[in-house]
Amino acid sequence: MTNHSTRPLPAELLATSYEELKQMAHSRLRKGEALTLLNTTSLVHEAWVRMSSRKGQWESRAHFFGYAAQAMRSVVVDAARERSALRRGGDLQQVTMATDLPAGTGDAEILRVHEALQELEKIDERLARVVELRYFVGLDEVEAAEALNVSRRTVQRDWLKARALLWETMA
Repeated sequence: MTNHSTRPLPAELLATSYEELKQMAHSRLRKGEALTLLNTTSLVHEAWVRMSSRKGQWESRAHFFGYAAQAMRSVVVDAARERSALRRGGDLQQVTMATDLPAGTGDAEILRVHEALQELEKIDERLARVVELRYFVGLDEVEAAEALNVSRRTVQRDWLKARALLWETMA
């Protein structure tokens, strides 16, 4: 028997969430060629392994999916770092910060956005979560709003503000 601090995610949340996690991963992976070494299942499973090490319980579905987004971001960034290390320098590209990742997004761009996002987290945690959900996971405004338990309009405003702050950080 496990104690409260190490209890696994309740079975019903896992059962109902697995397909949603796969949809999130599929959405993210189809938008960028830079991650061809990852597939939907491997991204979900690697994120799940990272999530499983979390102590304690999930407060809500929104909390669970927010943590899932962070885990997927971590997997994507680690994959980009690994590929960049193999290439030693890669081709640096200008970051466009479009709503989603354009095809052919390079590992160097993913790493630049990740580093800028770390700075943004120090300024405004929610703005960072919006970028994480939109850029790294590929959720649309409605899906991001549901995951954050805010309105769509709030996500729109946060997205605009976050992009401006990221541009400033990356300049």
